[in-house]
Amino acid sequence: MRRLTLIHYTAPPVIGGVENVMAQHTRLFADAGYPVTVVAGRGGKDESLAGAHTIVISMLDSEHSENLQIARTLDARIVPPEFNPLQEHITRMLAPICADSDIVIVHNVFNFHFNLPLTAALHRLLDHGLIRRMVAWCHDISRYVNPFSGAEMRLGFPWDLLRTWRPEVTYVTVSSQRRHALAATLGCPEERIRVVPNGVDPTVLLGLGDLGRHLVEEFNLMKADLVMLMPIRITRAKNIEFALKVTAALKASGIKSKLVVTGPPDPHAPDIAEYFDALLLQRRELGLQEDAIFLYKGTGRMSSPLILNPAAVAELYRVCDLVLIPSHREGFGLPVLEGALVGKPVFATAMPALDEIGPDAAYLIEPDESPAQVAARIQLWAQQDTTHCLSQRMRQRYAWQSIFSRMIEPLIANSSSQPEEAA
Repeated sequence: MRRLTLIHYTAPPVIGGVENVMAQHTRLFADAGYPVTVVAGRGGKDESLAGAHTIVISMLDSEHSENLQIARTLDARIVPPEFNPLQEHITRMLAPICADSDIVIVHNVFNFHFNLPLTAALHRLLDHGLIRRMVAWCHDISRYVNPFSGAEMRLGFPWDLLRTWRPEVTYVTVSSQRRHALAATLGCPEERIRVVPNGVDPTVLLGLGDLGRHLVEEFNLMKADLVMLMPIRITRAKNIEFALKVTAALKASGIKSKLVVTGPPDPHAPDIAEYFDALLLQRRELGLQEDAIFLYKGTGRMSSPLILNPAAVAELYRVCDLVLIPSHREGFGLPVLEGALVGKPVFATAMPALDEIGPDAAYLIEPDESPAQVAARIQLWAQQDTTHCLSQRMRQRYAWQSIFSRMIEPLIANSSSQPEEAA
C-alpha cells in the first residue's frame, strides 16, 4: 500500500469544513489499509483521526503568531525578512516526512494564502524532488489570485506561487465551478484538473450504532435503489409471501430493491417452523437470496438467532425508503404510526391503525391487488417522489464510501497527474 501524508493548517478537533473532509479521507484511507500520516499546525488528537499517525508542526498553523505577523506585513505589499527563515524552517521540518511518503495530499495550502511560507516550502520540496507525488486538493482559491473573485489581484512573490501551475502535481477541486476558476487562475486546461465532490456519511446523519452500521454494510443497503422495511415478527398473518412477490416484481422491472424483515418467527404461532421454511424456499425460487433479508438468520459475523432491540429497529426505520405491511389481519398496525413518525411512506392493507388516524396515512393495498400491481405503484412513487430520488442519488453517489471507491482510490492508484478523463 502506498504511504500517504495529508497536510493542512489545522486538523480535528479544530472545527472546519476542510478539517472534516480531511478526517473523512483519513478514515477512508485507513479503513482501506493505507498507512496514513496527518501533518497539521494545530489539533490532531481526535478520534476521527484514530487510523492515522499525526504530527503537529506549530509553524503550519495559519494562526501561529509568526505567520500572523508575516501575513499582516504581506497585506501591506511588503515581503518581511522573516519570510525566508520561516520557509526554510518549514522545509526542513517537512522534508523527512515527505521523503518517507509515496503521495503527499495537500489540502488548500497550495492555492490559498493563509500560510504563504508553507506554500513556498512545498514548492521548494517539489523543486528538490523530495515529494514523489503531490495531490493539491483545492477547496478554495485565494481571492488575491482568483480572477473571478472581484478582489484586487496581488502580483509577485509569494503571491505568484498561488497561480503557478506545476504539471507534475495532481490538482483536485470539489466542484466543476471551482475547477473552472482554478484553471483560469493557473492558466491550464480544465481537463487537467479532477473534480472530486465532498460527501456525507449516512451512518452519522442517520444516527446508526455499531449494529446498524454492520447491517447496512453487510447487506449493501446504501447501494440499493429501494429499501423496504417489514418491522414485524414472522407469522402467516403478516403475508410475507406477498412481500416477496412484490420484491421479485420490482427486481424484474430493473429496480435494485431490498426487503428487510426485522423480527424472528413467532414462537406462539402454529406450524411456524414450516411457514418459515416455506418462505426461505420461496425466496430461493424467486432468486431473492441477496434481495430479501431475514435478519433472524444472522449475518457474516453475527450468528442466528439475531434478535434486534427496539433501538436497532428504529435505526432501520431511518435507513429504509418505505414500510411494507401487506398483512392479512392486524390487531392494530403499529408500523403505520412508526413509519409516519419518521417520515416514511407506508404501503399497507386495511388495518385498525388506519381507522384511528385516517386512511391517508398509508398507500392502501386493496384486497384484489396483485403483487405486480403493488410493485408498479411502488415504482411509480419512487420515480415521482423528489425526496426519495434525492436520497437515492445521495447515498449511491455522494456517500463518502461511494466517492472513495469511484474517485478517490482510483486517483491514488493512478501514478500519473493527468486525469484519465474529465471528471
